[in-house]
Amino acid sequence: MKVIVTESIAKEGIDYLKEAGFDVTVSFGISKEDLLKIISEYDGLIVRSVTKVDAELISKAVNLKVVGRAGNGVDNIDLKTATQKGIIVVNTPESNTMAAAELAITLSYAVFRNLVQAVSAGRNHDFRRGRFIGSELEGKTVGIIGLGRIGSIVARKLTGSGMNAIAYDPYISDDRFIKLGVKRAKTLDELLEVADLITIHTPKTAETIGIIGIEEIKKCKDGVRIVNAARGGLVDEKALYDALVSGKVAAAGLDVLSPEPNYNKLPEEQDYTNPLLTLDNCIITPHLGASTKEANFNVGTAVAELVARALNGEMVAAVNMPPLGASDMAELKPYLMLSEDLGKIYFQTEKTPVKKIRIKYSGDLAAPDAATDIFTLSFIKGFLEPIVNDKVNYVNAKLMLENMGIELDESRTTQLDKYTNLMTAEFVTVKGEKLSVSGTVFAKSEIRIVEFFGYKLDFEPTDYVLAIKNTDVPGIVGKIGTVLGNNNINIAAMQWSRKVRGDKAEAFVSVDQAVDARIINELKQLQGVLLVSLICF
Repeated sequence: MKVIVTESIAKEGIDYLKEAGFDVTVSFGISKEDLLKIISEYDGLIVRSVTKVDAELISKAVNLKVVGRAGNGVDNIDLKTATQKGIIVVNTPESNTMAAAELAITLSYAVFRNLVQAVSAGRNHDFRRGRFIGSELEGKTVGIIGLGRIGSIVARKLTGSGMNAIAYDPYISDDRFIKLGVKRAKTLDELLEVADLITIHTPKTAETIGIIGIEEIKKCKDGVRIVNAARGGLVDEKALYDALVSGKVAAAGLDVLSPEPNYNKLPEEQDYTNPLLTLDNCIITPHLGASTKEANFNVGTAVAELVARALNGEMVAAVNMPPLGASDMAELKPYLMLSEDLGKIYFQTEKTPVKKIRIKYSGDLAAPDAATDIFTLSFIKGFLEPIVNDKVNYVNAKLMLENMGIELDESRTTQLDKYTNLMTAEFVTVKGEKLSVSGTVFAKSEIRIVEFFGYKLDFEPTDYVLAIKNTDVPGIVGKIGTVLGNNNINIAAMQWSRKVRGDKAEAFVSVDQAVDARIINELKQLQGVLLVSLICF
């Protein structure tokens, strides 16, 4: 499979992909026009913040399976369109956290002490230090917008420098504020009115674009300083320019702009302009938030590993999937396999369309922290794979089910007698029939099918299983065994179940290889055999 890397990542990340057997194209700074011409060749795409993975690019990326964002935000990726196309989007939010926080702190010191202006003057033999009198951070108030991973580090380090901290983040608990020693601002206005320094650490969303604009700046203290090392567009640049010129804002430090310049062009090729670049009291750095040796290594290797795992069909924590929570992937894997196996059963044994699916989680699976969202996606993936031509995965499974008009209902109950955990799926057909399958995981890793359309079983799903319905009469087992033996099909395991003696019975027969249509038809011709289906788990 082929992967293209369009922006700079650590060499170790590229080497990792090559050693894993992928055909890697490194094309830092490729133009959108050129990328559109070749993207159809690639299964994986790795970007940072400049490459726009928009609907146009995705429409051309007919083989694309995963987009890896080397870094935190994904505002340069059209998540909705990627999800519709079943493209996994992964990022590395933890890998450059310290680097981004430290740059914000560096810019904070710089805008208080006029450091960049003083260095520039010195290079021009101007050492009149009286021109660069700054202010101390000690005793001042920092207003932090966004108290997540990066904002928390900024709070910790700036309060360690003697600043008082107030933060606005409606999504963070009071316990987090208390632990960090940060005062909670109930509204953004409450922060703006008291802050000597405002630093922004939020994702770029419809809610946060322009979060600091002309009206917000009016509410700030005269001489406030503003730092944005998060995303371009969070600060209204026209409003900031006017405030820097008037002195309402004493200084600003920006690591991000909207739009961003092309960071790969040589100076003589650069055609980017921005009025803020003309102001001495505005420090602009070329998106250096993740530009440390440590962060570059962490981000590059982390995104490469995630992309490789996704391309190899492994479960990864994708941006366009429900969060995995605190559960370890090793613990989740057996339940993911069980849920997908349960989903695979229906359309390999029945043909009647389904109008509704009810999934019930019981016992341990009903715990508040159980990752049932992921299990449900895994179930839907298994359910759809036998009948859809498009690729179906954890990303687009639910959307595809909705597009088919199939309702989905999920419930939980801690009440369970026989097992410690149980997953049950009931299929309601368009004819009103109700058919259910159930499974459990024993000893943390042993998967068992324990119910199949009303028949009780205790069967391990293997690669190839024959589901055989027959009349409950003597001799059926021998006849089936004879047909399989005559066709050189080895039986690995076999289990029969019945509801009423002498009525009907259901068999699960595990075989070592696929059984073709000719042999299945031969089994169907046996007297007493009512239905034969091959289930490929």
